[in-house]
Amino acid sequence: METEIKLGFKDKESMFAITEADCFSDFCLDTSKVSPVLLENTYLDTEDRKITSRGAMIRKRHYSGRGDDYYEFTVKYGGAVTDGLHQRYEWNVRSNTKNFRISEFKNLSSGSDDPDELLDKALDGVSDDELKELCSNYFYRTVYTFGFGDSIMEACFDCGKIENVSGDAVEPICELELELTSGDVVDLREMARFLIDETGCVPFDDSKYKRTIRLLDSGNK
Repeated sequence: METEIKLGFKDKESMFAITEADCFSDFCLDTSKVSPVLLENTYLDTEDRKITSRGAMIRKRHYSGRGDDYYEFTVKYGGAVTDGLHQRYEWNVRSNTKNFRISEFKNLSSGSDDPDELLDKALDGVSDDELKELCSNYFYRTVYTFGFGDSIMEACFDCGKIENVSGDAVEPICELELELTSGDVVDLREMARFLIDETGCVPFDDSKYKRTIRLLDSGNK
C-alpha cells in the first residue's frame, strides 16, 4: 500500500527554501545537490470512465533525465485520504515501451505487496481496446531521502503544470510528497507536522489525477 502525505506550497521558492535551512540536514540522509527528473503522466480510462468510477486509476508515466528514459505503469485502487495523508493500494510495472496492456501488467505485477484480487477488481471487465488517453500533466521531481524516528521516507519536491484540453485553464503543481518507504505512519505524520510548522505549507487532499480530471471536465463544459 502506498502511504504518503501531500503538502502544498504557494510557489517553488518557498518549497525549496527548506533545503537551505539548517534543520534540513538533521533529517536528510544525503544533502548533496540532486538533479530533477521530468515526469510526464498520462491517465487511461474508458469512454464512460469505468476505472475512475470504481475508485481506481491507470497511469502511464514517462521518466526522463539523469540518463534515464523509461515508462512506468501504475494502477491505484481504493484507500482513503485524511488531512493530506493518502493511502491506496498500488501496483507498478517498469517498461521500455509506452503501450499499456492489461494482461501483461497483471502478470508482471503478480506477487507484489498488495493483493492480486484487488487489482483484478479494479480492472475487471475492461479490455485494452476500451482504454484511451484521458488527460495528462507534467512536473519536475527532485527526491531526497529522510530519516525520522524509526522510519525512512522519500521527500519528492514536484514542480510543474496541469492544463485542460482547450488550454484555457491551468493549475501549477507545487507540492511535496512525503512517502513512507519503511517504518511507521506516526513518524510520517510527525515529519509532515514539522514541515508545516517550519514552512507554512498546507496538507493537500487532492491527488494530481483528481486535479487533472477536474480541469479536463472544466474544458469540456
